Amino acid sequence: MRTFANLGELAAAKGEHLGHGAWHEITQQEIDLFADATGDHQWIHVDLEKAKAGPFGAPVAHGYLTLSLIPLLVRDIYAVEGLKMGVNYGLNKVRFPSPVTVGSRVRASAELTEITELAQGMQAMVKVIVEIEDNPKPACVAETVVLLVA
Repeated sequence: MRTFANLGELAAAKGEHLGHGAWHEITQQEIDLFADATGDHQWIHVDLEKAKAGPFGAPVAHGYLTLSLIPLLVRDIYAVEGLKMGVNYGLNKVRFPSPVTVGSRVRASAELTEITELAQGMQAMVKVIVEIEDNPKPACVAETVVLLVA
């Protein structure tokens, strides 16, 4: 965990790789709950037998499930002390280069690519790469934008 004492310290880290998070196993229960929450019950996600015979050999996580795990996967990478709040402001670019099969382990790496001072704090752009254990291609590459208020 990389801890910054304040937003000024974070700003000084612009352009730096911030580290890697902990591994997280993707379970069928997570996939099923996400399918229920979003209404996306496509067979490649929730029909175990059909998915085993499908193109990936197992059920796969929704791309948006992988994307939604970014806060969980990044929380062990860096923190800024003294914040009143951090708010997801959006995404600039998201890609899903490789499917995540059930039982796979994923983790995130983060790079602080931009930081902009605003009246209420700072806006940080963090490039997050969600890696799949033992797979050279990432599951997700996303440019996340976060508003940090001190």
